[in-house]
Amino acid sequence: MRDVLVFAIVLFLLPTSIRRPFVGMLLFSWLAYMRPQDLCWGFARTMRMSFFVGVAMFLGWWAYERGRRRFAVWDVRTTLMAALGLFVTLSYATARHQNAYTNQYFVEFLKIIAIALFTSGQVDTRERLRMLLWTIAISLGFFGVKNGVLGILGGGAPILRGPGGMLEDNNDFALALVMNVPLLWYLGRQDGRRWVAQATQVAVLLSVVTIVLTHSRGAFLALTMTALWMAWRSGQLARAAAGLVLAGGAFLLFAPESVLERLASIGDSKESSANARLTAWATAMRMIGDNPLLGVGLRNFQPRYAEYSIVPLPPGGTTYVAHNSYLQIWAESGTIAFVVYVLLLGSVFVACRRVRLLARMRPALGWAGDYARMMEATTIGFLVGAFFLNRGHFDLIYHWIALVTSLSVIAVAEARTAPGAQRAGFARGVVVRWGRARSAFARTGAAVAVATRWR
Repeated sequence: MRDVLVFAIVLFLLPTSIRRPFVGMLLFSWLAYMRPQDLCWGFARTMRMSFFVGVAMFLGWWAYERGRRRFAVWDVRTTLMAALGLFVTLSYATARHQNAYTNQYFVEFLKIIAIALFTSGQVDTRERLRMLLWTIAISLGFFGVKNGVLGILGGGAPILRGPGGMLEDNNDFALALVMNVPLLWYLGRQDGRRWVAQATQVAVLLSVVTIVLTHSRGAFLALTMTALWMAWRSGQLARAAAGLVLAGGAFLLFAPESVLERLASIGDSKESSANARLTAWATAMRMIGDNPLLGVGLRNFQPRYAEYSIVPLPPGGTTYVAHNSYLQIWAESGTIAFVVYVLLLGSVFVACRRVRLLARMRPALGWAGDYARMMEATTIGFLVGAFFLNRGHFDLIYHWIALVTSLSVIAVAEARTAPGAQRAGFARGVVVRWGRARSAFARTGAAVAVATRWR
């Protein structure tokens, strides 16, 4: 019955996805983050429904929106994403190992970039941004709530596997839920309805339970830093800090012993997985030193691990991934790609700061200020978690960065067209904060305007 239901929903919405590609974007996101096909047990489980939806929305844009809506909004972030795609391609073209496995991941990476760019073009209004954010938040929140309830009823049994797809590994699953916590919190607060805010707060609590039960130490550290960042940005630091202290006390009282033991091993470099991670990092540095420009190639880290391992491996010995997203990008795709990747992540905070400044000048843009804080917190979660996980090509972060571009464009457009907005005042306010050269230019323009008026 589940197979029929999921298949019917996708089949019913495919024609609409062609006529209205944004509907296809919502459907694609639901399939990517909630993974309803993995909740099925029959024919729907193995169908490539995301592929068909993706083709439908791209064809729909070509047939109905080309010339009226851009495929992508080109700014710093989308340009850096395209540049990263180029350097990863160049690196892979020179890689020693190219087979069905590596080819599959290369194509998947290009699809991730294409979807992210397409998102920046489709999400061009506040309402579209809100709808897509809620789609992602509910899709991931479903698993946070479900597993949190089951974990509590099961007495804290560990969660060793995610729902599937990019979330199959428990560490990846936990990282996605960490990134979803700010979405649930800020979207619930922005909705304005009390029951929605209360429901999202419960979802946050159960998602935290799920994250803890995955036993992912990297995700736990990411969750901690995300919570601290949200507290800092709350504007009510003392109250937020008190809440975090209470939450920490409750955690120590109610967390299962297995979770506490797992977290206690975070600083133990002799623990087996920690030792393997340190060895993988040292091996990655050897790869970087020997292949600084283009790296060893996408998904070539493990095939070439034995060649660079700091610990001699016997034939058939265990190889490891980089266990660090930054070293993964650097070792596999080279120094230029690594610099582009770091700039791409850093550009999120530049854009969010600009939006917060706009919101401070325009009270009507309070929603955008909250969204900017939300996007900063989510990115902080990824930055910390990515330090311990091999998630350099995580679908969600690229999609997220595209939504940062959308937020920036929408906020600027609304600020310029807000009722009663004075363009000169708006421009002057932004200029004062974004450089002396532009400020001087604004003053010159004002002087010319005054002189012309007195003539």
